[in-house]
Amino acid sequence: MKSKFLHINIYIVTTIVVTMFFSCKNNFKDVQQIGILQNQPIGEAKNIDLRYTETEDVNGKVIANLKSPKMLDYSNREFAFSEFPDGVNLALYDENGEKNVILADYAIVYNKTDLIDLQGNVILITPQNDSLFADQLYYDQKLEWLFTNQQVRLKSATSNNGRGNIFDSDTKFKNYTILEGSGDMLLKDQ
Repeated sequence: MKSKFLHINIYIVTTIVVTMFFSCKNNFKDVQQIGILQNQPIGEAKNIDLRYTETEDVNGKVIANLKSPKMLDYSNREFAFSEFPDGVNLALYDENGEKNVILADYAIVYNKTDLIDLQGNVILITPQNDSLFADQLYYDQKLEWLFTNQQVRLKSATSNNGRGNIFDSDTKFKNYTILEGSGDMLLKDQ
């Protein structure tokens, strides 16, 4: 009798173990699939034209305009971001409606920090047709500030041409600093 009871217990335990093994295998595949999906964008948009406005009255005032052929939305990640793999055209407007335009081959907007990382053939063009060329440039949307610690080249429509390794500026490109620089400058006689 004990032998029969022991065999029944062994069959029951074996059945439970086999069932758990196969059920865990299926769950593991599901968990792997979830991991793959989390690495994919939650959304994709084409022909983006985002306008950032400041509301002073009913109409509002456009302070920035971001255009791109494609945007990938990764807001499903812990550190959410939007990626612009096909480049961006970012226009930053001042209080007089004049705009500085920034072009880049690639960009990432980090949602939590409001930082835009512009990469690849970055060009900043001012209303006075001054141009700044860089491989990478950051735009802090909260502080309305542009900066990089990489080499930049400035081409002025009127006077100053130069290079430097550090760039820091307001979005109006009125107060800018280029450090570790060299270049040609015209100076006024006093």
